[in-house]
Amino acid sequence: MQCPTCQSEARKFGRDRAGNQRYQCQVCRKTFSDRPARPLDEMRLPLDKALFCLQLLTEGNSIRATVRISGVAKDTVIALLVCVGEKCEIFQRDQLRSVEAKDVQADEIWGFVGMKEKTKTRKRLVCDDIGDAYCFVAIERASKLILAWHLGKRDQCDTRIFLSEVERATRGRIQLSTDGFRPYPPAVQFAFGDRPVDHGTLVKEYATKADDHRYSPGEVVGTIKTPCCGNPDPNAICTSHVERHNLTMRMQNRRMTRLTNAFSKKWENHQAALGLYFAAYNFVRPHGTLTKNADGRKTTPAMQAGLTDYPWSLLELLQAASTH
Repeated sequence: MQCPTCQSEARKFGRDRAGNQRYQCQVCRKTFSDRPARPLDEMRLPLDKALFCLQLLTEGNSIRATVRISGVAKDTVIALLVCVGEKCEIFQRDQLRSVEAKDVQADEIWGFVGMKEKTKTRKRLVCDDIGDAYCFVAIERASKLILAWHLGKRDQCDTRIFLSEVERATRGRIQLSTDGFRPYPPAVQFAFGDRPVDHGTLVKEYATKADDHRYSPGEVVGTIKTPCCGNPDPNAICTSHVERHNLTMRMQNRRMTRLTNAFSKKWENHQAALGLYFAAYNFVRPHGTLTKNADGRKTTPAMQAGLTDYPWSLLELLQAASTH
């Protein structure tokens, strides 16, 4: 063991109050302890119990359902979610840099924090961290890797922030497909600048029905593909894969499930839950549509993109996010 101050050899010097091995430098005589890594920071929750709670959360359970199954207090589960979710968000932002990508699809999925926007308007509240919360998502078509995501409002500012994340996460010339949301074309020009990008939009035309309601759009009767910049391949302008991923988000993240009372009450909790979900989706959960590896097992999006060689466990994800 080397002294962290002068890098000289140190000898064992008993144990500290926590039971960790204590050392004393033979040169500068300073003492220090060999403290093990704490992936949960100062939380006293046992690691196996914490992993069990995280597994429940990533399988679509709500906070209260996780409390009932695990026996862990609600405040502890929320603190665990925020702690791990924030670490996973930082870890992914650093890992997903200049990833090889060809065909990228982007979309925004609606959610809300605290209350819906119409309720916020009726109550005349001016708080920015409640109301509608849109999650912008960019997915690579071949590897199914989530390249970037951003939680914010559905406006020009947050669209620019999201596409700047997409630009940072990819390299080379990509084809980018989005829906007809008007801020997308100018935001693409702002985010990519002089970097060449082939951007096209796809707008679906729906048939009208007498019994239409907000959760069941009409039958798609046509699509309109519009090249916006660069030279996009018309046959590759598609948003089907990212829209299918929206269903996965609503199934695997209870806060995004419609018509429940499991919605987020705080913005930071909502963002942490998304950070945990996206990290588990990319590195832990094998994707059903991806080809199997040499061992005959299905691969994760991170494996397909060449970021790792095997599916991670939640423990390995937690350790990687904590030591990053």
